[in-house]
Amino acid sequence: MQYPLQLSFKLLTFGQRIVATDAGGNVLMFIKQKMFKLKEKVEIYNDEKQSQLIFRIEADKVLDFSANYSFTDAAGNPWGSVRRKGMRSLWAAHYQVMQDGEIDMEIHEESPMKKVLESILGEIPILGLLAVYLLNPTYIVSRPDGTPLLKLIKKPAVFEGKYVIEKINDMPEDDELRSLMALLMLVLLERRRG
Repeated sequence: MQYPLQLSFKLLTFGQRIVATDAGGNVLMFIKQKMFKLKEKVEIYNDEKQSQLIFRIEADKVLDFSANYSFTDAAGNPWGSVRRKGMRSLWAAHYQVMQDGEIDMEIHEESPMKKVLESILGEIPILGLLAVYLLNPTYIVSRPDGTPLLKLIKKPAVFEGKYVIEKINDMPEDDELRSLMALLMLVLLERRRG
């Protein structure tokens, strides 16, 4: 993949549709979240025409704060999962990326103070809108030992969501795809921030 990757989606649409493009502007993935489902279900295609299903992401619980989101390929083979790290995510977003039941990577918010400021300022009319526009979170994907791999940066935008994924260190292709699916799920769960 040619980094940086771009993720973009419209905020005011029925069902979420995210387009992932590489540095050359080529569409890598088209992500479609099913609407009105009690269990989250996301389908990832190779293009905007939805020609070929590549991956699925499905929650294991109905509308749960700490659900586990499993990744499978088009043939149904498991690719791992991502889950929110319980109460710790109330202070700052924290996710664990799992492979074969073991923590393979972690995703955490780079600056937890942004979330606190956004929560406080968000309650003040007009100033809250400005805070949501200016206080954009950044997330780091790292190994359990702290080695950073990827960085997800929310960009300021009014009626759409824009994110950039930058590569910090090399990793195997399987881990790269697994971390990308985890970041897609994070974007869908945290999209109302910033």
